Parts: sequence; C-alpha cells; structure tokens
Amino acid sequence: MGVTLIIPALNEAACLGPLLAEVPPGLVNQLIVVDNDSSDDTAGVARSSGATVVQEPRRGYGFACAAGAASAGEDLLVFMDGDGSFVPSELAGLLEPLNAGNANLVLGSRFLNGFTRLAMPPHQRFGNRLFTGLLRWRFGLALTDLGPFRAIRRDLLLALDMQEHTYGWPLEMIIKTARRRQPLVEIPVTYRQRFAGRSKVGGTLRGSVLTAYRYSRVMLRYAW
Repeated sequence: MGVTLIIPALNEAACLGPLLAEVPPGLVNQLIVVDNDSSDDTAGVARSSGATVVQEPRRGYGFACAAGAASAGEDLLVFMDGDGSFVPSELAGLLEPLNAGNANLVLGSRFLNGFTRLAMPPHQRFGNRLFTGLLRWRFGLALTDLGPFRAIRRDLLLALDMQEHTYGWPLEMIIKTARRRQPLVEIPVTYRQRFAGRSKVGGTLRGSVLTAYRYSRVMLRYAW
C-alpha cells in the first residue's frame, strides 16, 4: 500500500530543509507539507526540498492536518510535525503494524523509548499523563503518549469524520477510533529537540494553557 507523509507547518522554514532531507527515499509515495498561513518561507523551502505544498490559510493544527489528508492519494497516511523533533527514518516502524494488519491506527510514543527530557517541559509531560490517564479510565486504553507522529489507514480517517480544528485533533482521532473499537497500537519513537525556534504548544505558557483547554473540550465532547 502507498504512503502519504503529511507535515503541517507554521513558520518552520528553518526546520523543514534538514527534516525533509532525512525522509527515507522510496518509502514515501507522496510528501505533502501543509503551509498553515506562514509568514516565513515555509512553502518555498518545502517545494525546494521536493514536497507538494498545500495552502491552508485557516490557522489551526486540525485545519492543516485535514487539508493534507484531503490532498492525499495513498492508502496509508502518516502525520509528522515539521520542527525536526521526530526522526523520519522511523517511518518504517510506524507503518509496520498497518502493513501487517495488526492495527488501523499506530501512535508513536515518545515515552516508550526514553526521550530527551529537555525536548519536553514538565508541564507538557504532566498534561500528557493526565489525558492518557483519562483515556485509560474511559476506554481502557493503555497509552503512554498523545504524540502527533502517527499513521492511520485513510479509509478509517475518512470514517472518523474529524471535526476538531485545533491541537485537539490528535486526541479526537484516538477517541473516535476507540469508540469504533478499531485496533490501535503504540510503538516507541525518538523525540529530540526541535531544529530551530520554539514550540507552539509547550514553548509558551499561553500555548500550553490553550492546548490543555482544547484537549479538555475534545474529551468532554467525544468521550461521553
């Protein structure tokens, strides 16, 4: 089955070049970078690195991911951040459970492999533990992470009818997959410090508070 790698990006011009250079040749059939209304040369760097650029002027992580998925033409979709914090060479491991028929959604866990603690601040680790705990209580999911590096079958993603337009998009995907009793698994992935700039989620107090609010809203809306 073919693979589309989707990278939502907002002002990641400094990170995209070296990140896209790490994508293993021959593994990805379609490489999409979604420019989420960047003010820098995110789109230009992506194009020069061989990616197809999709423009999504509506700011929001969910908007960007949905725009990438709508432009995807392959059966397996992989979502990965554009800041260099994940390692593209680990794509093969992420896809293995899908190709083997053991899962329809595969989540890359930053905690199973022992990650660089400096890459994730304490308040972000606490929020992650809180919401994985709620998922365990509500659905019996033994998850360790809600990370954005993940792979999913395209037909399942379409069936989920994703509605969240913010950073709550990955959580909505997990909840709706669990409600449908579709098989999902975690595998360990490497997590490193971003190549440049500051995280839009854990890098500021405002970003962390907004993400926690949006996660709470998604949990209340879809988990019950």
